[in-house]
Amino acid sequence: MPTPLLSVRDLVVEFPTRRGTLRALDHVSFDIAEGEVLGMVGESGAGKSLTGAAIIGLLEAPGRIAGGEVRLKGERIDNLSPEKMRRVRGRRIGMVFQDPLTSLNPLYTVAEQLIETIRTHLDLSEKDARKRAVGLLDRVGIPAAARRIDDYPHHFSGGMRQRVVIALALAAEPELVIADEPTTALDVSVQAQIIDVLKEACIERGASVMLITHDMGVIAETADRVAVLYAGRVAEIGPVRDVIQAAEHPYTSGLMGAIPTLTQTADRLTQIPGSMPRLNAIPQGCAFNPRCKHVFDRCRRDRPELIARGGGRHVACWLFDREMEKADV
Repeated sequence: MPTPLLSVRDLVVEFPTRRGTLRALDHVSFDIAEGEVLGMVGESGAGKSLTGAAIIGLLEAPGRIAGGEVRLKGERIDNLSPEKMRRVRGRRIGMVFQDPLTSLNPLYTVAEQLIETIRTHLDLSEKDARKRAVGLLDRVGIPAAARRIDDYPHHFSGGMRQRVVIALALAAEPELVIADEPTTALDVSVQAQIIDVLKEACIERGASVMLITHDMGVIAETADRVAVLYAGRVAEIGPVRDVIQAAEHPYTSGLMGAIPTLTQTADRLTQIPGSMPRLNAIPQGCAFNPRCKHVFDRCRRDRPELIARGGGRHVACWLFDREMEKADV
C-alpha cells in the first residue's frame, strides 16, 4: 500500500482546566491519500475544526496534543518545533478558514498579503511573486485580477474574500489543503462556486483536501470519502456514496435522515433526540448511547473501536460486533 499523504493515528487533544482535564479528541484516526478529498462532518462540538487545528499546530491554549501522532508523507509533524511547523504550514499544508476576515489583514492590500506569503515560502523576486499572485486570483475567479489585487479586503464581497483566502492557501503549492467550513455564511450559488474553485485548483495541482463542514450536500458533491465525528471520536468512515446511501452507525443514519429530498413524502424529517454531550459529561461506553434507539447493555459499558466493514468502510458500533459474533456461531 502506498504511504498516505496524511496519516492521523490515535490523536488525543486535551484542555487542562481547574476542574480537571477535558478530552476534546479521543483517539481519532484516519488517512488521506494523495489527490483525495476527505470530508469531515458532525454536529457543532464534534471536534471537526479542532482536528484541523491540531494537524497544523494551531491549537489555542491551553489545548494540547496529549497522544497519538500526525504524519505528512511518513514524516511526523505533530512534535515539530514552532519554527519548523511554521515552515510546514503554508508551504506543505494550506488552510482555508471559515471566516475570511480572520485570515485577511484589513490593514494590508490583497497584493501585499499574497506576495508576502509567496515570497516566504518560494524563492521568487517581488515582480515574479506579484505575477504569480495575479495568476492565483485569476485562477480562483476574481474578475479583473490585475487591477483588483491592489484593493483591500473590505473592497470584496464575502464570496470574493473567500476566493482570496483560497488563493492564499494555494500560494505555495501545498500538498494538502484543510478547508474549515469554507462555504458558511455564503448564499447557495456562491457556495457552489467556492467548492468548484477549491476542487479545480486542487485537481490542477494534485493536492489533497480535508473538507470540514456540517453540510452533507457539500460533502456529497465534493468528497471521495467521508468521516463522521461524534463527541471527539470517529463514528463512521468510508466512501462518500456508500455512507450517504447506506449509513451504518445510528448517528450517521440520523444525520442522513435529517436531509430533505425531492421524493420525500413524510410530514417530518428524522430527528435525533437529545444533544451532543458536554466535554465534562461524556457518558460511559459509546458516547452516542443516550440518544441511540438501538442501545443495549454493552453500549452503556464499553466504548467501541472502529470495526472494518469491507469496501474501505469502518464503523464504531457494537451492533456490527454482535453481527460478527452471530456469523461466527
